[in-house]
Amino acid sequence: MLQKFSGLLMAVLNLTALSCTKKDNTSPTPAAVVPVVKIENASLARTTTTATMHFNITLDKTTTVPVTVDYVVTDGTATAPRDYTAASGTISIPANQSIAEVTVQIKGDASDTRQDNLEFTVQLSNPKGCTIGVASAKGTIITEDGINFTTDNTGFTTPLTYPGYTLVWNDEFSGTALNGSTWNYEIGNGSGGWGNHELEYYTNSAKNVFVSNGNLIIEARKESIGGFNYSSSRLTTQNKKSFTYGKVDIRAKLPRGKGIWPALWMLGNNINTAGWPACGEIDIMELLGQEPSKSYSTLHYGASGATHGSKGNFYTLSGSSFYDQFHVFSMEWKLDQLKLYVDNNLFLTVNKTDVGSSPYPFNAPFFFIFNVAVGGDWPGSPDATTTFPQRMIVDYIRVFQ
Repeated sequence: MLQKFSGLLMAVLNLTALSCTKKDNTSPTPAAVVPVVKIENASLARTTTTATMHFNITLDKTTTVPVTVDYVVTDGTATAPRDYTAASGTISIPANQSIAEVTVQIKGDASDTRQDNLEFTVQLSNPKGCTIGVASAKGTIITEDGINFTTDNTGFTTPLTYPGYTLVWNDEFSGTALNGSTWNYEIGNGSGGWGNHELEYYTNSAKNVFVSNGNLIIEARKESIGGFNYSSSRLTTQNKKSFTYGKVDIRAKLPRGKGIWPALWMLGNNINTAGWPACGEIDIMELLGQEPSKSYSTLHYGASGATHGSKGNFYTLSGSSFYDQFHVFSMEWKLDQLKLYVDNNLFLTVNKTDVGSSPYPFNAPFFFIFNVAVGGDWPGSPDATTTFPQRMIVDYIRVFQ
C-alpha cells in the first residue's frame, strides 16, 4: 500500500514539474520595433542657375517593413516661388533601410546678389511605421557671398572740381575689382591686435572686401578664422599713393553696432623708420558703432609713445546716423595746418602751434588706410545687440591739389 502511494506521489510530482517546465519555456511575443525618424538641416550656396538642396531623413534603426512620413516645405525669409520651388509629398524608406532624402529646387540668381542668407523649413508629419524624433529642418540658401551689392545712394555729395584745385587722384570704384596698382591688403591681426587689442582677422577675401555698383564695400563678419572670431578687411595705399597737402573728399556710409570701429585715415610714409606716433596719424573719420551719429577726427603726434599727443573733435548728426545714408568726410591740408569737415561743416582745425614742443609731422607725405575693426580698447567688444555682417560702403575718394 505504501509503495502504491509512493508511486502515485512521484507521478503527480513529475506531472507538476513537466507543467512548470512548459510554462517557463513559453516566451512572450516580442514587441514590434518602431524606429524613430529625423530630418537634418541642409544648406546650399546660390548660383546663377537652378540647383538642388538635399535633406537627409534617417531612422535610428532598420525595420522589416517600410515606413513613410509626409513632408511640406514652408516659407521663411526664403519664399516660393521666388527663391525655391514649393514642394510637399510622402517619403518612403524601404524595409531594412534607414535613410532617404527630400529634395528642394533652389532658384538661381543671375545677378548674384549679396544679401543675408535666406531660410525656409521642411516639416515632417503623419508618420507610419515609425515615430518622429526631429520634425523640422532648416534649409539655408547661402547668399551672403554674392558679388552684386546695391545700396541706397541718397545723402551728401561733393563736386569733381573746385576753384583753385586740380584733381590729382581719385578712385570712384566703378569697376568690378579693387585696383591692385593703388591698394594693398593687410592680412592678419597685426601685433597685439594692431596695437589696439582688436578682435578681427583681416583678409583679402571677396567675402570681406569687394567692389560693386560703383562702391567699395568692406564687410565685417562673425566667423572663426585664423584663431579669431571675426573677419574684416584693411586696405592701404602705402608705397603706391601718398600725398602732402591738398583737399580730400571721401564719401561713405558707415556700419553700426557695439564694438564696430570703421576708419578712414592716414599714416606718414616714414612709419617704418620713424615709428608711431612720430610718423604722424591723421584720422579723417573714426566712428564707434554704439554711437552711430557721431564721427571723430583726430591728429596724433609725438617723438615717441611716451610723449604721444593728440588733438581731435567730433561731429554729431541731428536726427539720423551715418548708417542711414552717405556723408562726405573732408580735409583741407596745407603747410602747418589741417581742417576737418563733415558735409562741408568745419569742426576741427589743427595748427603747427597746437602740437607744442612735439615735432610736427604733418608737412610730409602720408598714405591712406580704410578698415573696419571689430573690438579694441576704444570701442570695446561686440555684445548681444551687435548684428553681423556690418559694412562700410565707400562711394569715392578724391584728392585735389
